[in-house]
Amino acid sequence: MKNTFVETSNTKRFLGAMHALDDRGAIEACMVVVDGKPGLGKTTTLSRWVAQTGSIYMRAQKGWDYSWFIKDLLTELSVSYEGIRGGRRERFARVIQELQSRAEEAALNGTTFGLVIDECDLVSNRSEIMEAIRGISDIQFMPTILVGMGRLRDNLRRFPQIESRAPNKVEFLPASREDVAALIEGRCEVAVADDLIDFVHKVSKGFNREILDAIANIEKFGRRIDLGPKGVTVADMAGQTLMNDRTHGKPIKVPGAF
Repeated sequence: MKNTFVETSNTKRFLGAMHALDDRGAIEACMVVVDGKPGLGKTTTLSRWVAQTGSIYMRAQKGWDYSWFIKDLLTELSVSYEGIRGGRRERFARVIQELQSRAEEAALNGTTFGLVIDECDLVSNRSEIMEAIRGISDIQFMPTILVGMGRLRDNLRRFPQIESRAPNKVEFLPASREDVAALIEGRCEVAVADDLIDFVHKVSKGFNREILDAIANIEKFGRRIDLGPKGVTVADMAGQTLMNDRTHGKPIKVPGAF
């Protein structure tokens, strides 16, 4: 499979939300909420954005409290938590100092620097952590992306001071037929016919993980046969496993006709 990033409609809407931050009226409104079911490409999209911008990526932990959060953030900033003299205030000040330094460097290079917190659902009902995130965001006016899977948006309503700072919300949706075609064209190393693309779109229900599984199986099969002018078709793969159903784990096989 080609190691290529394919820009889907979800990715484009996320990038649109990031561009909207440049035109925001209230400077403190610098948070972006990204949510959607697992398997729709959120982590892949955010990881790529982090790599391109040199931003900080963190994955929230179920047991996070304030100190653990700050310790993990300092680790991502390559700063020793134990090496900072003083207590809570001094560690928070060091976080701000390090983030400011990186933001200023990014600005000189004409890029955006931000903080991404993935799986934020796990901590989005903990006021101490959410207020710490708001405090960091307020001091730096730094793009802060909170990523979740559904509960995040609801939980933020409990914190109006935070919710008001996140006017840009992006829900990752199942891939469209055009998205599926683009993913197959961009990632698959064998040609794929339109009827098989249609079938992948139907049975994957638009989930990227299943689409990528299908691409891997199509590639494996396509290398063993003489391809026709349209590429691998439904008829070619009849009876072959395309992917597993995410609900019950059973294999989904390509039918004789579609």
